[in-house]
This record gives sequence, C-alpha cells and structure tokens, in this order.
Amino acid sequence: MNSKTSFDLHHVLHELGHYLPAQSPLKDFVHHNTLHAFQDLPFHMALQIASETFGYKVYWDLEKFQDLYHRGKIQPAILERAIREKMGEDQLERWKQLMLESPVQEYPKPTIGQFRKQWRKAYNLNLDKEVHQTLFRLVSSYLDQGIAIWKFPAGNGGLLTSFRKLEEGSFTACLKSSRARNLLFDPKTKLQDLLAILVGKEERYAQYLFDQQFAHPGWSGMVAVLEHQPQSLLDKKKVSLHDLIFLESLLEIDALDRRRNGTWTPLGLHVEDSFPGLFKEFQPSEWFTMLSLWQEALEWSYFDQVIKGLQIKPKTNGVKNQKSFQAVLCIDDRECSIRRYIERFAPDSETFGTAGFFNLPFYFQPEHGKFMTKVCPAPVTPKHVIKETEAKIRHEKDAHFSKHSKGIFGGWAISQTMGFWSAIKMAKNILRPGETPAMVSSFKHMDPKGKLSIECKNPDHHHGLQVGFTLEEMTTSLEGMLKSIGLVKDFAPFIYIIGHGASSVNNTHYAGYDCGACSGRSGSVNARVVATIGNNPEVRNQLRLRGIDIPESTRFVGGLHDTTRDEMEFYDLDQLEMDSKLIHERNQSIFEIALNYNAKERSRRFHTIDSTQDAAKIHEQVKLRALSLFEPRPEWNHATNALCVVGKRANNKHLFLDKRAFLNSYDHEIDPDGQYLLGILKAVAPVCGGINLEYYFSKVDNHMLGAGSKLPHNVMGLVGVANGMDGDLRTGLPLQMINIHDPLRILITVEHYPEVLMKTIQAHEPTFQWFANEWVRLACIHPDTKEAFVLKEGELIPYVPITDKIEKAQDLDKILEATSENLPVYLLA
Repeated sequence: MNSKTSFDLHHVLHELGHYLPAQSPLKDFVHHNTLHAFQDLPFHMALQIASETFGYKVYWDLEKFQDLYHRGKIQPAILERAIREKMGEDQLERWKQLMLESPVQEYPKPTIGQFRKQWRKAYNLNLDKEVHQTLFRLVSSYLDQGIAIWKFPAGNGGLLTSFRKLEEGSFTACLKSSRARNLLFDPKTKLQDLLAILVGKEERYAQYLFDQQFAHPGWSGMVAVLEHQPQSLLDKKKVSLHDLIFLESLLEIDALDRRRNGTWTPLGLHVEDSFPGLFKEFQPSEWFTMLSLWQEALEWSYFDQVIKGLQIKPKTNGVKNQKSFQAVLCIDDRECSIRRYIERFAPDSETFGTAGFFNLPFYFQPEHGKFMTKVCPAPVTPKHVIKETEAKIRHEKDAHFSKHSKGIFGGWAISQTMGFWSAIKMAKNILRPGETPAMVSSFKHMDPKGKLSIECKNPDHHHGLQVGFTLEEMTTSLEGMLKSIGLVKDFAPFIYIIGHGASSVNNTHYAGYDCGACSGRSGSVNARVVATIGNNPEVRNQLRLRGIDIPESTRFVGGLHDTTRDEMEFYDLDQLEMDSKLIHERNQSIFEIALNYNAKERSRRFHTIDSTQDAAKIHEQVKLRALSLFEPRPEWNHATNALCVVGKRANNKHLFLDKRAFLNSYDHEIDPDGQYLLGILKAVAPVCGGINLEYYFSKVDNHMLGAGSKLPHNVMGLVGVANGMDGDLRTGLPLQMINIHDPLRILITVEHYPEVLMKTIQAHEPTFQWFANEWVRLACIHPDTKEAFVLKEGELIPYVPITDKIEKAQDLDKILEATSENLPVYLLA
C-alpha cells in the first residue's frame, strides 16, 4: 500500500486535539474554557464560528432574552447603550425593533458531520450505530482505573497493541471481515491506508476525521488529554488519538464489509467536489450580532450595578481598632457569604481572600494512600511533597466494595446473602440519611492527628521530589502570600488559615466541588502547613528582616470549611496555651453562628427546606442533605458566579454580592508597580474565567456543551460519565449543577491606577488575551477618585454607570427568605 501522501496527518491530529473537549478524568475534574480552541479570537466572533462549525448553541434563545427584557432583568437603557456602541446612534431604533420583534430562529446547520453523513445516503448505513458500541467498550475497558476485576490484555505498546492481543487470544473476534483483520495484523498498515479505503479522496481526509471524531467528542477528547497528560491516570495506560482513529477506522471498514459484502466504494466518490468544506470563512451574521447585543445587555445590566457599588466610598470612623482575629480563606465564591457572616457576628474581625493553596504548591502523600495527590493549581508542577505519618486509617471498609462482589461466583453469593441487607440499608439511608463508606468527605483528606513533614533540614527525596520546605522556601512563600493580600502589619492575636472542601454521597463530579486552587482536592493540608510555617520562630525572624514583623503573641491556626455541610474543623489546637485555647473557643463559637446563617442563606435555593426557620435548625437539615443518597445537588458549587473582585476588603464589604463573587484581597499601596497583581491576574483569569465559562456554555447548551442530567449517568472506568452503558463520555457540567446559573461572562474588577493595571496585564500575553478578546471582562476602579474604566478593544476607557443609586437592604435576612432568584447588588445596612 502506498502511504506517501501530501496529507499532513500530524497537523490534522494536532488540530483535532486542539478543538476536542479538554476535560480531565473525574479525579482531576478542573474547570476550563469549553471553547479554549477559539480563545485567540474575540469572544462573539469565536462563538459564531464555533456554532456554525460544530452546531453549538452559544447564547440563550432570543425568546429568553426578550422575556428577561420585559421582566426588567435587562435594562432598556443598557440595551440601547449596547446598540449605540456596536451599531451607531443612527441604527438604534432599527436594531431595537429587530431585537424585540424578531421571531425565534434555529441555529444554522453545522459543517462538522455533513460529509460523513453521506454514508447513509450512499448505502443507507448508520456507521455510528454499527461501530460506537464496540469502540466505546474497548476504550473504556482499556483505560479502566479500577472498576473492572479482569483487566484488558494491555502491555506497554498502547491501545492498538493491546487490541491485537485481544483479537489473537479471544474465542470470538471484534473484527469479522478478513480484510479488516489483515489490515490490523499487517505491520505495514498506516492510517492513511485506511483513509484511502474509506474516503478515497485525499483532500477529504481531514474533513472525514473531524466528522468521525466529533461524532463522539467525549471519548476522543479524553484520549487526546491523556495522550499529552499521562500523569492524569493513576493506573498508567499508553494511548493516543492516532491509535483511537486507527481502531475506529478498522471497525468502520469491518462494518461496511459485513453489511455490504465488500461491494462498496470510498465515500469521497459519492460526494461532489463542490460539497462544502470544514471551516468556512467568517462572515458577520445579523442573527448572531443580535444575540451578541442581547448578551452584552444582559451582562451589563448586572455589571453596571456592581461598578456603581464599588465606586461608593464606605463610611469609616477613622479609628483603627485591634482585630480580635483575622481569617484568610480561599477566593472561592462560596466563601463570599461566610466571610460576610463572620464579619457580621464579629465586627472586630477581618477576613482576607487568596487562592486556596495559599501560595504553597506541593504534592501530598497520605500515609495510607497508594498515590500522591497534587494540591495546587493544575498548571503548576510542584517540586515538593508533604508526607503524612502516624495517621490512622480513616476510610471505612464495606464488604459490598470488595473485589469478591465483582466476580462470577463471589458476586452471585454476595447478591444472594448480603444483597437483601444492602437493600434494607439503602432504604434506611433514603429515609434517614447518615454517613456510609460510600460517602466522600473533605475532612478525610488528611488525618488531623497525623504528622506532616513540613520542614526540610536534611534534604530527603520521595519520587524525585524534595520532602518538605527549607527555611528560605517557607519564608518566601509566606511573605508572598501576606504581601499579595495586604496583610503586612496590624496582626491580630489569631490568624486563621482556612481551606475548603466538600462532602457528597452521590456525585460523580465531586472533584469540581473541592478547591480548584488545590487541583480539585480539599485545602486542609495546605491550610495546616501554612499555619505551621506561620508559627515557626525562624520563619518569623526571617520575615522581620524583610519588613514583616509578626508579634510573638500571634498564633496561626489552620482549618477547613466544608462548603456542603457548612462545618469547620481546626488543626493542631493541642499546641495552643490555655489562654489561647479559651480565646479560640470564643472565636469558634462565632464561626458556628456564621456557619448556621450561611447554611440558612444557601437553603433559599433548596426547595425541600423552609428558609424561614431558625438558622440552627436549617443547618441540621443542610447537613443531612449532604448525606442523602437521592439528592443530586447537595450544594450549588459555583452556580451563581459572575464576579471577581480584586482589592481591599474594606472597599467592598459594604456590598451584598449574593455569593456571586470571587473575592481576592489586594492592597495597591503595598504593590505600586503591580508585581503581586500580575501573579493574581495570571491565576484568576484562567481559573475563575475557566470556571465561569464552563458554567456559561453548560448552561446555554447543556446537550452538546454540558453533560445533560446526571440521573442516567454511569461511571465509565473511573475516567468519565456516560448515559447508559454504551454512550459517549459526557463533558461539561450536568444539569443539576447549572439550573440556577445566569450565563454571564465574569467581570474582574481591580483597584489600582489604570496605567499600572494596563502595564501589568500587557506584561503577560496569555493573560492579556483573556481580557483583550473579552472572554472575561475587566474593570478598573481608581483607588483615589473611584473613577471606573473598562477594557474595550484592548484599551481601558472611562465608564460611567447608568445605575444612579444602590438600594440599601434594611433587612437582608427577610429578603433572602423571600426568594430563590439571583438578587441585585444591595448596600448592607
């Protein structure tokens, strides 16, 4: 066979991997921009191209926008401003009439998939139906991470080598036709040879491969991710997009030979040369322009309020009182409300927000765990590991989860004997939820009584990683965190470092609920390590030489906030002196009250709970909700995210932001040249922006860009979920995570001088691209004058809000009890 061709297979595979979904396996479920492949284009242009090419819905329906306008959720003045800025004053009335009166239309037919569909027209044959079931079962079995007892006959050669072993050693073969089997076992067979048989015309190869792989983007995307990130699998498997396509093409040839008895010709011969190609040249569309204007109006109807609120100078008494305690929490939007309640019930306290790995990247090696886990942002590759010792085994065992329950004879025996009692236990859990071995709890990520190898005095290594941190490394890390959040003086007697995690008993997307800054893990280890470093006398001596003088009486305490159960635990309290323990107990009682009220506020979104009840009573119901087997949404995670506020807490704590804001503490006076600001924006743009955009696209098109309802989901090999037994992997977020989400791009606001902010974002091109192409929006609040600036077309331009005043919430508790809707910005009384 002649494999010499001008067709550039390497380039096409690279392009395919670029456009396919890039979702990681379930254990590392980290949010990302669903349409990352288009991020080099302006947002609205990218959405039109993606929709026309792949058939995605990229905006809410026109009918929905019109309804929001008539309900007052989209402000007329904001809509008119959007039209003027985009289309010009003379086009205002025409476009306003068009947007308000146009009927609903269907999205255009996508180019992807049209070529390969011609198999049906040519031979009345559905290749997807013939091939996908076998293909998915093979790939799922090969990549399996622990569900199966009988392993795929995998060697080190990869998917194709393993498939050949399977075909050689099985009583029944997957490939039935002699031609397909000969192609499989012929070492000279190239993928181009298979494409020559299937497609014929070389100029159509790329189009065919895109059509083929986007017929199942979930599995193809997973393979593309694992090819370049093999470390994402604990049970390592060699796999490549090339081998997946090779295998699928063989299965297609086999199906065609079987169904057509070998009497068929390549698909390219059945399609005219004038048949449209893959990517069309961009042509502005009136339909998409209309939707983009509606989107801008929807977003700025809310953002306008936010900017107006941030321009209001909070009232101060001018007296700096000693703080009773300070709490450093993750910037996570779920911590937005708990910080508000901590400050409400302890007015003399102070809270800060920073990325929840607390500027300390490392791997964590649990004593009773086989594998290390990364507890820092996904793009970071740590050079250190923290090892746990003297820890108790903290995971319960259950006979139902033993390997014997999966065998032929053991499974039968267990089902006949223990199956009855299992059914009773399940019924009991539904009626009276309680902890089970199947429950995943953030508190079990680390044993609070175990020892951690934090300080490295004599260099030791574990799997090539340094065990613990040197004095210099600890000092530099803590200095960086304290300066970035603006905590360099006026230290309180207690500084709480509080990570966060979640609990769940029925959630395949659990890793998406834990700390994104800890790579989808609980932040408990990070909090405990940083608190220990903060209490180290040698570290404090070094910090003092660098201008940060922490009083000897100040104590750092690590802790964890479980955002599902709204519970907190604190670490190493046995190291506190008696007086300090009594003060901590008083502080802890304040945290408990704050947690009660936080649970009460969250409950307004839960239709099974009466939010008018006493806060402590509601909190007990919220805790049980996390243990309920039949509850698909024990919490809403990031479902209301819309903002990221970078600045002093004092300049935004007067605003009610309805759990919609990532709050990153920052003091421009400590960072006049934007050095720390750049580090913050390099993180919040891709992390908070990635979270926001995955929610956005999963909301506007939950069928293609989201995962659909989680109720029919089955876990496939512990790498992903699919509908039923033989479906494609579902990417994006399930319906139960995005029901209440309003699809707005995130607005990042920064307190600094416009010229400094502009210079800062331009210093890092990937970060600047996020803002310049408007995948995330950027606003600047002048720290002295409170003037606002918005980044448009790569420049910060003055912005004057249309909102004239922000309403004061006289009784916020009553407001929260009365509605489950997203609320406007309020001034806190």
